[in-house]
Amino acid sequence: MDLKGKKVVIMGAGKSGIAAAQLLDQVGAEIVLFDQNESLDIEELIKKIPPNIHVYAGELPQEEKTDASLLVMSPGIPVDTPFVESFRSLGIPVWGEIELAYRYSKGRLIAITGTNGKTTTTALTGHIMKDWYEDHGIDGKVYVVGNIGDPYTEIALKTGENDTVVLEVSSFQLETIEEFHPQISAILNITPDHLNRHHTMEAYSACKEAIAKNQSSDEFCILNHEDERLRAFASERLKAGACFFSSAGAIDAADKPAVNLYEEDGKIYAVRRNPGELNMGRVQRLMDIHDMKLLGTHNVENVMAAIAMCTVAGVPMERIISSVCSFDAVEHRIEYTATVNGVDYYNDSKGTNPDAAIKGIQAMVKKTVLIGGGYDKQSEYDEWIDSFDGKVTYLILLGQTAEKIKKCAEAHGFKNIVMVSDMEEAVKKAHELAGPGEAVLLSPACASWGMFKNYEERGRIFKELVRKLQ
Repeated sequence: MDLKGKKVVIMGAGKSGIAAAQLLDQVGAEIVLFDQNESLDIEELIKKIPPNIHVYAGELPQEEKTDASLLVMSPGIPVDTPFVESFRSLGIPVWGEIELAYRYSKGRLIAITGTNGKTTTTALTGHIMKDWYEDHGIDGKVYVVGNIGDPYTEIALKTGENDTVVLEVSSFQLETIEEFHPQISAILNITPDHLNRHHTMEAYSACKEAIAKNQSSDEFCILNHEDERLRAFASERLKAGACFFSSAGAIDAADKPAVNLYEEDGKIYAVRRNPGELNMGRVQRLMDIHDMKLLGTHNVENVMAAIAMCTVAGVPMERIISSVCSFDAVEHRIEYTATVNGVDYYNDSKGTNPDAAIKGIQAMVKKTVLIGGGYDKQSEYDEWIDSFDGKVTYLILLGQTAEKIKKCAEAHGFKNIVMVSDMEEAVKKAHELAGPGEAVLLSPACASWGMFKNYEERGRIFKELVRKLQ
C-alpha cells in the first residue's frame, strides 16, 4: 500500500504510536493521532510529533474515519473493541505497529516471541549478531528493537539491504500482522498469559504461531522441544524448517533438516543434519553452562534458542559461543542488585506471569524471601506456589492480586505471608525477614499496571530502595 497522501489514523499516543506517526510523516501520509484517554495532555504530545498532525483525545470525529485508508493501532489496544470494529465495518485495513514497520523495512528480519524469555533471547541474539558484524567488518548494521525497547517503526526507514533487525514480538503485536515475514523466527514457549485479552489458550497459541505464518520451507523457525504445543505445531502446521532446543537431553527429531540443540549434564550440544538425513546427525559439544553469566534452566533454553538462530543466520559457532560467554543478564530479569548485610537482592520485575516467576525461583540457590503480586491478568498461582518447594521462607504480597495469591498459598499449606501496601514497605519487610546467607527476590508473577507504569519502573524502584538499605 502506497500511503503517500493517504489518511492514516493512529490509535494510541504512547511510544509506539508516536514512532508510527514519525514514520508515516516521512512517507508523506496524512496523519490523525487519536487516544481514548480524555485527560491526555495534547499540548505536551504535540511537542513530540511532527507538525500538521491532527490530534484527538477521548473521541474521534466520525468524518475522520470515513475517508481513512488505514488504521494503525498500538499493541495495548484489544482488536475486538467497538472502535476497531467500526473501521473494519467500513472496509478499512487494520495494522499493528510491526506490520507498518515491516512494509518499510529492508534487510534480514529475525523475530522472537514466546510467553517468557523473549527479552533475554532477543538481547543475546542481537549481541551475537553485532559482534559478528563488527568482527568481520560486515557493511551493515544490527538493530535490536520491539518490546525490548525502541519501536520497530523508529528504525524501519533507516534499514538497508545488508542490515539485520532482531525483533522481540508480543502476542498483542502478532494479532494484526498480514505480510509480516521474518526469515528466522523463534517461539520460545507457550504457557498461560494474557487470557484477559485472548480469552482462551487456543487463541493465545494461535497468535504466537502467527510469527511463522508467512515463512517458506527454506526458512527457519526455532522451537522449544519440551513444549507439547510447539511440537504439535511443528509437525502439523509449520511450513518453515524447524530447529529444536531442549533442556531435557538429546532430541529425537530427525524428520526436520536443521540444527538442534540440547543440554545434558551441564553442557550444551548441537546436532547438525544435512537435508534428507534420518540418523541422529553429527553431535558437537559447544560449551559448559557454567561458562555463561546467566542463571537458571530457563536461561539455558534462551541461550540455545539464540545459538540456533545465529547458526542458521550463518554466524560461525566459535564466534557465537564467545559472544554468549561475554553476555550479561538483561535488566529486570533475575538481575543481581546488591548484597546488604549478607543478603543478596535480585530484581526479576520482568517475571510478570506465574511461569516466568517459577523460573525466577528455580534460579535461586539460597533460602529466599519472595516479593510478589500486582495487576490481575486472570492467572492462576497454584504451580507458582508449589514451586516454592521449601526454598521460599516468606512471601511478601502487594497489589491487586495480593488477597487472591494469599488464599491460594494458604490452600497449598504455605502460611508465612506478609501483606504490604507498596514497594517501599515490601523492601523494608524483606530486609527485616532475610538473614545472612539468604536472598530476596522480586519476582511478582503479575503485571505492574495499577501501581507502576510498567515492569521497568517497578524494577528500578525496587533497586533504588534496596540501594538505600546499604
